[in-house]
Amino acid sequence: MTKKQQVFDALTGTARINPEGYSYHTSRGRLSSLSYALAGWLYMLRWQKNTRIQAAASLAVLMLALWLQVGWTELAILILTISMVWMAEFMNAAVEAAINLTTTEYHPMAKVGKDVSSAAVLLGAVASMLIGLLILGPPLLERFGLL
Repeated sequence: MTKKQQVFDALTGTARINPEGYSYHTSRGRLSSLSYALAGWLYMLRWQKNTRIQAAASLAVLMLALWLQVGWTELAILILTISMVWMAEFMNAAVEAAINLTTTEYHPMAKVGKDVSSAAVLLGAVASMLIGLLILGPPLLERFGLL
């Protein structure tokens, strides 16, 4: 096999894998895909304590932004930032579930996987707090006559 063929196979190999041959169940349509996504969100709200805190914080930030009458661009940035943290939390839960499914014994690499996925959530949360302060801080200080 030539180097060019190896590169081509590396780039296209995954796309040629039919998931139905490896999965016990695949989604049959868009509506069922949506129902699975909503079921995952409900799972997160029920079983992941941090998600309930995130829900309250997300609503509080959005209500504060509306009260402060931030611009559309700033509101869009806040929505993207909030979404980034939600997605990181969801991926963290998915990684933890997959690791828990594959092993019941302590393994250092399982710890690495869980810790790194948790670090992604922390990174998103810290970034979102900084972005929130940059966007909401000045109008909030101005609202209270401190700026």
